[in-house]
Amino acid sequence: MRGRARPSRAHLRPAQGESTSHSTWRTRRARQRAGEAVEYDQEYVDARLAADLGQAVYDRRIELGRSQAELAERAGMTQPQVSRMEGGDTVPTLPLLRHLSKALDGTLNLAIDEGDSRVTFTPHAA
Repeated sequence: MRGRARPSRAHLRPAQGESTSHSTWRTRRARQRAGEAVEYDQEYVDARLAADLGQAVYDRRIELGRSQAELAERAGMTQPQVSRMEGGDTVPTLPLLRHLSKALDGTLNLAIDEGDSRVTFTPHAA
């Protein structure tokens, strides 16, 4: 960093009197179970929904005995796109959700509420 001042890291240090003990840190879920009010930031809610969707796609694909490549071909996607979706790394468009639902022979069910989401597939009747 020649000729440039180093950025301050003061914001990373605890304020005077604050504890940095890991035993005092609690997850949102632990605080919620203890009856404490828990606020969810939008990024957390969005990431959770993407992860729930990815898990539902993976579970349904495995239930049908299909590979990622087979699902990709049926849904008009690429295998890496399916992989990223199953990993919760992307949020698909509504048209893509429609294609996925058809490719997975089921109805996609999304229940979205403040701080909570559920994603399932209901198989089509044979």
